[in-house]
Amino acid sequence: MRQSSIHTAIIMDGNGRWAAQRGLPRLEGHRVGAETLRHIVEVAPRLNIGVLTVYAFSSDNWNRPKEEVDALLFLLACYFEKESVRLRDAGVRTTVIGRRDRLPPALLAAIDLAETRTEHCARLHFRLAVDYSARASILQAAGDDQLRSAFFNDAIPVDLLIRTGGEQRLSDFLLWESAYAELVFTKRMWPDFTPTDLRAAVAEFHRRDRRFGAVPQTFTEVVPESELAASSSERWLR
Repeated sequence: MRQSSIHTAIIMDGNGRWAAQRGLPRLEGHRVGAETLRHIVEVAPRLNIGVLTVYAFSSDNWNRPKEEVDALLFLLACYFEKESVRLRDAGVRTTVIGRRDRLPPALLAAIDLAETRTEHCARLHFRLAVDYSARASILQAAGDDQLRSAFFNDAIPVDLLIRTGGEQRLSDFLLWESAYAELVFTKRMWPDFTPTDLRAAVAEFHRRDRRFGAVPQTFTEVVPESELAASSSERWLR
């Protein structure tokens, strides 16, 4: 029987460190990371991933040097422009989550182009988190009925969350949706992450015992020997 498709989320960490280790500008790490993302998107449907959400630019990333921020946003715009036709032809619906009011016009236009071109695709739902903060999203939804409805409609539970680069934290990414996500952390930097690594992470996910707070059907309660002795004495007295 075919397993249900899974929602995989990825924190693509390590681009800057990857570049620094090679004596390259940080932007080169982001550029190579974009190539990595292309390969991961290509292989995802073959691994029964129905939704793929990646952390492209967090709200905290605005605190980076302006030159790096501008370069990252320019790279994102180029990515959407270059990849939108390829994504459409591959049947990959592409959407963006996060704030849009602070993004430059060129990036907004590129996002609109990609979303429009791929809106009828159904092989994979590919979501990029741009200017995204999970805490901000939750706080906004809590104080506004209309936003709360939209938040819950868009909140797709995460099955598998992968973080590259060696860190072991969620960094304000899909906090609500990841309540029961299986977490996989790898020391491999994002530019070095391969489809084989994704395949291994998915295999690890399928080995996990997901109980969602319940107990396994085959669970047998372990009763302390002292309680067993006490119950035996009670039966003898009766």
